[in-house]
Amino acid sequence: HPRVRRQRQMCIRDSACTVTRGGAPVPLTPKEYDLLLLLLRNRGHVLYRTYLYETVWGEEEFGQSTRTLDTHIQRLRRKLGWEEKIRTIHRVGYCLAAE
Repeated sequence: HPRVRRQRQMCIRDSACTVTRGGAPVPLTPKEYDLLLLLLRNRGHVLYRTYLYETVWGEEEFGQSTRTLDTHIQRLRRKLGWEEKIRTIHRVGYCLAAE
């Protein structure tokens, strides 16, 4: 069965890797989509930067720069209108606020 998740005005279709908000498609990149699913599965829990990077990008070593992760999180916040929902935990990682 294709999985469909509903988050208030948002609908996420796993089979098509698509997100709609208020009936309109939200143009997410594959990495943004993967980050969204990871945050939703772990709602209310702080996810370490290294865990997010390794899980979404599949790389164990990402060096000194985590700008890629930060950039994707910023875009995801903006596209979903979740500026307040996806919280930055200073020097740790990110957390999607529990509903």
